[in-house]
Amino acid sequence: MSPSLLEVDALRITAAGGKLVAVDGISFHVEAGEILAVVGESGSGKTATGRAVIGLLPPGLTCSGGAVRFKGEDLLTVSADRLRDLRGAAIGMVFQEPMVSLNPALTIGAQMEEGMALHTSLSKAEIRAACIAMLKRVQIRDPEQCLAAYPHEFSGGMRQRIMLASVMMLKPALLIADEPTTALDTLSQREILDLMVGLARHEGTAVLLITHNLGLVARYADRAIVMQRGRIVEQGGARALLSSPREAYTKALVDALPRRVPRTGSRPERASPVLEARGLQVHYQGRQRLFRRTPAVKAVDGVDLALYPGETVALVGGSGSGKTTLGRAMLRLVQPTGGQLFFRGKEVTQQRDDDYRRFRLSCQIVFQDPYSSLDPRQRIGSIVMEPLRHEPGLSPQQKRERVLKTFEDVGLPGFEERFPHQLSGGQRQRVAIARAIVRHPALVVADEPVSALDMTVQKQILTLFRKLQQERGFACLFVSHDLAAVEEIADRVVVMQHGKLVEEGDRDSIFDAPVHPYTQALLEAAPRLEAVS
Repeated sequence: MSPSLLEVDALRITAAGGKLVAVDGISFHVEAGEILAVVGESGSGKTATGRAVIGLLPPGLTCSGGAVRFKGEDLLTVSADRLRDLRGAAIGMVFQEPMVSLNPALTIGAQMEEGMALHTSLSKAEIRAACIAMLKRVQIRDPEQCLAAYPHEFSGGMRQRIMLASVMMLKPALLIADEPTTALDTLSQREILDLMVGLARHEGTAVLLITHNLGLVARYADRAIVMQRGRIVEQGGARALLSSPREAYTKALVDALPRRVPRTGSRPERASPVLEARGLQVHYQGRQRLFRRTPAVKAVDGVDLALYPGETVALVGGSGSGKTTLGRAMLRLVQPTGGQLFFRGKEVTQQRDDDYRRFRLSCQIVFQDPYSSLDPRQRIGSIVMEPLRHEPGLSPQQKRERVLKTFEDVGLPGFEERFPHQLSGGQRQRVAIARAIVRHPALVVADEPVSALDMTVQKQILTLFRKLQQERGFACLFVSHDLAAVEEIADRVVVMQHGKLVEEGDRDSIFDAPVHPYTQALLEAAPRLEAVS
């Protein structure tokens, strides 16, 4: 039998001089033209495995055993020069965050042309023509203008298309895709993966897809391996493995997928809204650039939205739809340029009086990335206590008791003296939730609170959020592109496109009978195990 395209044999990756084991003697193979998914939670070793194949382990991690054979050649023993020859030309890699992996100081053209100049003998004009042709294939509208632009001028989805074009130009035999769509909305996610798989099939490229999204695995992968704590616990055909998992860990991953929870009991009567937007607008003026002015942007364009006590309203839409801007504008973290805001019936659109102060103290926000929104120099007990500075009726002892009770409520008793870097991603998000609820707010805006979390951690956070809301009765605006999470937690769903609300309704009617074509497209693009198994 001819060898597989890629053979990983008893690979072992260690740190701290061998005391810590990141990958513990795993073996698998990838055949030419197939898509193999590597699934697991953060810390399972899946990213380290992918990076070891291409010789890009971060400092501190070392391949201390085993072999990685590509077309029969052991990549762990070849020279650095040989690895440089293989990277890009024979083995390509698409990283999780394109803004980090694209150089912000260089134009797109300079970065795309670099690999072609290094690995081919084409002339500069031929390389430029090839770049334009590939950008057209990944559906970049104006490829010539794109080559002269910089990464910051593109959305996350567009940057990922550019990364994919750069990698696939060299027609590698193997493509390693490390969480290529984690931060993207469902439409961009499907477009990117359809493009990636289409290009790979056309060129005969094998794909090693590293992900924690089981829906993507079921939709795109031929086979899958499941990793836990550096070991492979199960492997097999992707759909069979996910529809009938044998191992307890795989079953736990599948069971952690968000699912629609029937509402129990009666919803509270709608009296008056906690917060209401009427005709809310956030418009940004165009900027002057050399000899042209960029067009004005209507990020939020005349939105009417009311939030009632005790309910969760999910605000969904693609990247650039305006949903995050709307969520922040409703808290006046972004100042509206038109329309009105009413908090408990009193207008707070432009005011800075006592009503406005009560409004700001009664509303809180949970940000998408808890690590960047938590002060790394403060202990988390101090972080959670900080909002209580504005509670004049509480003594220092009462404030401390309130903080300790809140830590118990979010499942972190005894964590008060730790720093943010000493916590996992899920624990940091619990701290962000604790900080938001410690003042017993009337409204919480949760901006993509689970988008970067593993399935099991995501389920814990959603369960926690629902429990706290039932106990405390606050209204919640849940801003998300993760429709599976929305389906589990939302009472009502509003869909946003190009700054406008295009559809609104209760959760079941939106998911079971969407009316607007954009809503239908969002739901159709969302990867679901039920739809593909």
